[in-house]
Parts: sequence; structure tokens; C-alpha cells
Amino acid sequence: MITTIVMVSVAANMIPEVAQAIADIDGVSEVYSVAGDVDLIAIVRVREFDQIADVIAGRLSRIEGVLSTDTHVAFRAYSRHDLESAFSIGYSAPE
Repeated sequence: MITTIVMVSVAANMIPEVAQAIADIDGVSEVYSVAGDVDLIAIVRVREFDQIADVIAGRLSRIEGVLSTDTHVAFRAYSRHDLESAFSIGYSAPE
């Protein structure tokens, strides 16, 4: 599975509608309304790299109200469980 994080700038008066339209796209797993330099962050999960272009350039970028996108491809995922395991290697807490 290939995960991409897409930062989306949106016309201010269209944020809820654009967020829902993005969420309705196949391949988009989550959409967050955020504070900061962008308005929305979309998480896109696809099986093949070619699908990234289909989802983002072919559909997401064309939604009315989307002003720009900035796409980041994830190389590796870390979860709290993974980090706890990494920091506890070879160490047993005294009982």
C-alpha cells in the first residue's frame, strides 16, 4: 500500500464542500480540516504509483474550490507501538 499525504489549499468559503468531495474519492481514506498554511490534509492510500496521479491530479485537483495541492509520498510508517518497541529493545524494567 502506498500512502500519500496531500496538503490542500481551498477557497475559504468552500472548505466543508471541498472536504466532502475529496472524502468521496476512491483512494482517499481520510480528510482533515486543519489550521496553518493549508486548509485540508487528505490521506490517500493506493496500491500502485500510477494511481496517485489518477486520484490527485486526475480527480482531487480538479474539484471546484481547490486552489493548490502539495503531495508527500510516505516511505515508512511509525506507530506508537513501533516506537515503544524500538526504545525498549534489550531493556527489561526492574520489578
